[in-house]
Amino acid sequence: MEPMGQESQGAAGPQEGREETRLEEAPEPEPKYSDRQSREDGAGTQPVGPGGRDTAAAEGEAPAGPAVAGRREGRGKWDGADGKGKPRESESGKDLGKPEDAARKPGDQQSGTSREYSRERFQERAEGTEQVEGKYPLEEKPDWRKIPTQETKETNENKIFRGKKETSAGRETEQLFRRPTIRFSIRPRPSSQSLWSDHWHPSPSLFNQLATMGDPDVLEMVQQEERRSSRDADYSFETNEPSLGSRETSLLIGEETLPAKRYNLFLRRRLLFKKDKQSKDSIFFRDGIRQIDFVLSYVDDIKKEGDIKAERRKEFELNLKKTGLELETEDKTNSEDGKTYFVKIHAPWEVLATYAEVLGIKMPIKESDIPRPEKVPFSYMLGPLKLPRNVKHPHPEYFTAQFTRHRQELFLIDDKSSFFPSSSRNRIVYYILSRCPFGVEEGKKKFGIERLLTSHTYSSAYPLHDGQYWKPSEPSHPVNERYMLCQNWARFSYFYKEQPLDLIRNYYGEKIGIYFVFLGFYTEMLLFAAIVGLACFVYGLLSMHSSTRSTEICDPEIGGQIIMCPLCDLVCEFWRLNSTCLASKVSHLFDNESTVFFAIFMGIWVTLFLEFWKQRQARLEYEWDLVDFEEEQQQLQLRPEFEAMCKHRKMNPVTKEMEPYMPLHRRIPWYFLSGATVTLWMTLVIASMVSVIVYRLAVFATFASFMESEASLKHVKSVLTPQITTSLTGSCLNFIVILILNFFYEKISAWITKMEIPRTYQEYESSLTLKMFLFQFVNFYSSCFYVAFFKGKFVGYPGKYTYMFNVWRSEECDPGGCLIELTTQLTIIMTGKQIFGNIQEAIYPFILNWWRRRKARTNSEKLYSRWEQDHDLESFGSLGLFYEYLETVIQFGFVTLFVASFPLAPLLALLNNAIEIRVDAWKLTTQYRRPVAAKAHSIGVWQDILYGMAVLSVASNAFIVAFTSDIIPRLVYLYAYSTNTSDPLKGYVNNSLSVFLVADLPNYTAPSEKRDFTTCRYRDYRYPPEHDQKYSHNMQYWHVLAAKMTFIIVMEHVVFLVKFLLAWMIPDVPKDVLERIKREKLMTVKIIHDFELNKLKENLRVDSNEFAKEVMIQENKVQLAKSTI
Repeated sequence: MEPMGQESQGAAGPQEGREETRLEEAPEPEPKYSDRQSREDGAGTQPVGPGGRDTAAAEGEAPAGPAVAGRREGRGKWDGADGKGKPRESESGKDLGKPEDAARKPGDQQSGTSREYSRERFQERAEGTEQVEGKYPLEEKPDWRKIPTQETKETNENKIFRGKKETSAGRETEQLFRRPTIRFSIRPRPSSQSLWSDHWHPSPSLFNQLATMGDPDVLEMVQQEERRSSRDADYSFETNEPSLGSRETSLLIGEETLPAKRYNLFLRRRLLFKKDKQSKDSIFFRDGIRQIDFVLSYVDDIKKEGDIKAERRKEFELNLKKTGLELETEDKTNSEDGKTYFVKIHAPWEVLATYAEVLGIKMPIKESDIPRPEKVPFSYMLGPLKLPRNVKHPHPEYFTAQFTRHRQELFLIDDKSSFFPSSSRNRIVYYILSRCPFGVEEGKKKFGIERLLTSHTYSSAYPLHDGQYWKPSEPSHPVNERYMLCQNWARFSYFYKEQPLDLIRNYYGEKIGIYFVFLGFYTEMLLFAAIVGLACFVYGLLSMHSSTRSTEICDPEIGGQIIMCPLCDLVCEFWRLNSTCLASKVSHLFDNESTVFFAIFMGIWVTLFLEFWKQRQARLEYEWDLVDFEEEQQQLQLRPEFEAMCKHRKMNPVTKEMEPYMPLHRRIPWYFLSGATVTLWMTLVIASMVSVIVYRLAVFATFASFMESEASLKHVKSVLTPQITTSLTGSCLNFIVILILNFFYEKISAWITKMEIPRTYQEYESSLTLKMFLFQFVNFYSSCFYVAFFKGKFVGYPGKYTYMFNVWRSEECDPGGCLIELTTQLTIIMTGKQIFGNIQEAIYPFILNWWRRRKARTNSEKLYSRWEQDHDLESFGSLGLFYEYLETVIQFGFVTLFVASFPLAPLLALLNNAIEIRVDAWKLTTQYRRPVAAKAHSIGVWQDILYGMAVLSVASNAFIVAFTSDIIPRLVYLYAYSTNTSDPLKGYVNNSLSVFLVADLPNYTAPSEKRDFTTCRYRDYRYPPEHDQKYSHNMQYWHVLAAKMTFIIVMEHVVFLVKFLLAWMIPDVPKDVLERIKREKLMTVKIIHDFELNKLKENLRVDSNEFAKEVMIQENKVQLAKSTI
């Protein structure tokens, strides 16, 4: 009977063809083939059996088993019944007998035509039931809840053999004369199964669940079920009994059932293959048809473990073949260095279809009728920023559904070789590689490519890039998306253009794609903050010369007459206030009336950024088919390392399956070690910060005495005061210490996280993220917090200073406040980190790749193949994206936590991100191997970190304005203490400085110079020496402190109120996106319903008269069989 649907026939796999059978009286008509199948047949294949099975075995493979022979026999009968009297030839008309004969082993040769072979087999069986029963014993199918062991399986076989021999001999003989007809269907028919089959097979969903949950025994279990299904199918063909119970339940495709079609083609083309004529950019096997989805490389190891590694590779590659993957090895003599072997991996349609269902990959079923969002107002003004439409949206939008093998006709499959995008293909192959076993060592089952890479059994594992990034692919090859990305994304001249997000997602997968969406959205939002911050800076620049405070400090009659107390003991002299004239003017740039406004604005900006990002993320989930994406499909899968370390198993209360389990008492020691390590390193960061403070205290006196003694530095002194010089050198030293500590801690935190043995990938990433972020938070921000909230706050006063370790006197702030020093610290660390990061990301891999290629190109006449070119690139690594997120979040902290002290921080971040996007794009496209695609529907735990930093930023900016800035004391003086109505701030500098009697200075602190003044001034609000409570805090101090606390409370409450109102007013999912999601769900359900309804109607078209006629024919055959016996 004609197969139902093109897709089911050509690539349904060795098991799908046995989905459902029906008995018919009429002979089977000749199948009709699609255009693609015709081309494949013409290329050298011979479909013989129903379902498109082939006649030849692969080179080096075992000869076709009994099941294949049975299918040959059945096909030979139908050809005879058709009146043709000869086997079918390929539609191309070419004689492929020689290659096929060469491919077969001697034991696989057949005498005569397939009809004669069938007759011999039939006579063999007709001689008696003993031979049939002994040769093809029936098996008892296991209960779906129990997977039998080998021993129980043999016992059950013997038991059923004896029972069937006594009770079912007539029935077995009755089936000998039935003629099978295979009919394809999207799902088995329960009624037919109950009618014709005595046995039941486990559901495909059972093995899919086991594979999804990461069961390490799933491969053996499925292979066992495959062998059982093959024997059942063989028996059903031998006895002409339609076997409807042998559904495709296997994730492993046995070697004996692999289609020979592609191997015949491989054998024929291998004879004509010349390696020196192969394209250097080829992404195919030697046959030029099978696409390379993954590459493994290794080098022979001559050490003791060389044989062990070779045995692991042999077992691993054998198991890969059992899963259905196809491998092709390039000898080391063909490599550039003459040492490296390359194993190329191709996933055929059967494997892709099986694991696409396991991973829940959504594929198109119909082109969407929902129009894309309308253009925003004034979009014509943004024309220069837009990309061409074919680059921005390379594919039309579709309604999608999770792929399933039993509904292949539902999906828009034009070409099976290109139906799954390359990102999905390499994701599926990596899923298999990460769970494929390679042996048992020390009583534990070992599996996973990551463990083999760690033990250096393989040196690398990576998917191939599409081609060269500087030239497009040949017209006959698939589209080179790498070239498109390089031309439209990885160019620095395109820094102002939007990103081709759909193209990034198609090539690198959703996880990398969503990072670039986040980075682009964050950069767009920074534009508004940068504009406002620049406006505040310009305001400070324009008002700098009109500032009353700066004018008084620089005035020789005011600031020049104020004598300030020494800043250090003994070696520091008394100094005049006007020496800090330039510093006071620069301080006004960042410490003015606009500071309060900008701090409040940034608190609201953070809220808008996070709320709008949630909307953008929701829109992205709809556009990228991530609405129903469940994290457990990938992130919640068990890590192979966890499974390997677990000796216990525990019932999962949700799935009711036994899962690896590690008791808490085994983890507690590692948790303690992890916590102690993180605490130790954070303490080390604090210690390093203290050492930098000690450096500043020790060096300040040196700078002060040196500048006083050197007459040549008289002009420099007006620009570089001892305070500024110490601050600059201390900040640079602190930045160097930060980089050194960060380098070592990255290594230690990754090791500690592995030792904790996290259960899932999500737990691993969350644990590593927590450790790295806590450390980097302390490492990068501790010095800024010190300057903002501690420096100059606990100094004391002349004659009673506080000392660190009773040796070094505490640091004092400049008379204009510590804000300018905080700005300096923030600028150096933020700018230095961004410059160093970009250099590290761009130049470091470029130099490594250049050197690796230089060493590899030792023999220029050899072929420098596509896989070798990618092998010489730098590996992106599993944590590459983690560090990108970490860098962005740390920058977000600089922009939000301390932005009140540096309004230009958003502008610097904006400029850096515009370059960062192109640097990341350039290095991913040109300098790194292609990462394995992964799915993600959000930025994960980083979003929670951003929310935490947003809340913290409101408090930190409020405290900076209150305690670090000089704005609150000026406002208190303006409204409470000023007596000048024409210029209210006149006299503020004198009011903010307290008086100290020089005679009260202790001898161990007073400088030795002669002096003609009796008092000096210091920054504080204290009573003068003649007061009864001299040197105690006066009433103005408490007024200022109350005003600071009031400001903090009012600012926090106002900003938080606005934040909560904005969060309530802005929906997480836009209304138009909700409507689109509902529309797509409705259409998807309708399409699937119509498809199932049509299939049901087609299956019910059997006329009742024909069915009755069939029953009579079968009864006659049974009687004939009994009479023959």
